[in-house]
Amino acid sequence: MGILLRWLGAFILLAATFNPTQWNYVRWVEANWGLQTPLAVLLGLVLAVGYIIYVGATFRSLGAFGMLIIAALFGAMIWVLIDWGVLALGNQNLNVWLGIFALSLILGIGLSWSILRQRLSGQATVDEIEG
Repeated sequence: MGILLRWLGAFILLAATFNPTQWNYVRWVEANWGLQTPLAVLLGLVLAVGYIIYVGATFRSLGAFGMLIIAALFGAMIWVLIDWGVLALGNQNLNVWLGIFALSLILGIGLSWSILRQRLSGQATVDEIEG
């Protein structure tokens, strides 16, 4: 359940920042910057903290190469679905949602990697502490 919640948090963070609907931070700031500048800055900083947590944990656990491999895996899966005719590239909104979904899976896996590794291998991961 915890892994699902971590993924859901990443999905909400990405979708709140930008999605194809009018209900996202980017479009709200474009429409309200002059009227709500302090609130726009505050919400932007809240989103930035979320990204720092998710991206930082993902880089620490997976590294850039691991993130690239997982992104390539999801890209290949989407390619197969397009090749089989399950997905089409003509729907831009669907493409954006697929991108949000794939990125949220990468961030969710990154945040949950130590738990996943422990469940798969049976070995606990211990952080190194410099002394």
